[in-house]
This record gives sequence, C-alpha cells and structure tokens, in this order.
Amino acid sequence: MASNEIILTPEDRDELIRELAEREGSINDEIIEDLKEARSYGDLSENAEYDAAKEEQSKNAARINEIRQILAMAKIVNSADITSMSVSIGTTVELQDVKGKKTSFTIVGTTATDSLRRRISNESPAGAAMIGHVVGDKVSFTTPAGEVREYTITKITR
Repeated sequence: MASNEIILTPEDRDELIRELAEREGSINDEIIEDLKEARSYGDLSENAEYDAAKEEQSKNAARINEIRQILAMAKIVNSADITSMSVSIGTTVELQDVKGKKTSFTIVGTTATDSLRRRISNESPAGAAMIGHVVGDKVSFTTPAGEVREYTITKITR
C-alpha cells in the first residue's frame, strides 16, 4: 500500500459526503450570516465578531478542501473485499490480553480514526499489527508510550 493512499469503508465515505454537504450548506450559510451581522457593527479594523467569523470561514473552507481531497484520493474497500476470516479495514476485532481482559477495535483508514468510538487506523501500531491475522493468532505491538502489548484475537466481525 502506498503511504499516501487513503482507504475508506463505504460508511466512512458516506459520512464524509454528509459532512461536506453540511459544511457547504448550513454551516457556510451560518458563517455568511455571522459575517453580515458583524459588518453591521461598523469599523471592521477593531471588530472581534468579524475577525471570529472570518476565522470560522477560513477553517470551514480548509475542511471542505480536505474532505474533497480525501474523497478524490480514497480507495473504497467494499464488504466483498473483507473476509470474516482475517483482520482488514472495516472489521471489528475482539482481543484478549494475557490477563484475560477483552477489548475490541474497529479497523478503519487513517482519516476515519476516532478513539472515543474505538476506531483505530490500519496504520497505527495496533492496527498494522492486526491486519491479515485470523482468530487465534497472537499479535503484539509497541504503543507510542513504548509499552509492548500482547493480545490474542478472539473474534473478527464486519
């Protein structure tokens, strides 16, 4: 896999398309209204509301461009490409550590990571260690903090 390749599940692509539509639509409309209101206050050189609205406009435009670039470059992994026999992008992996504690992660492309939803990148130390493995395999990886973690894959689902 090329280092600049972006891999998305169909769900991740749909989520980005929804975000793009929202940013180009309602969010952009709100920013335009904020700018109009701030302009009505007069002198723009010392207008904090205007500066804040311009900053939001810039951030929104940057995110719109980022999403467009992601969607243009992304490789979509279809569920037909994912086998339930091995870990790949789009699968949820249940792991058990040496003490018997279980945890699970969903493997996603780098742009769809979300630690709060336990979605880890296929390029993260844990994700990379699991890709291609099957139930019963032992995997180990070093965390960014330098700790070595060892797990056994107990279940793989889509």
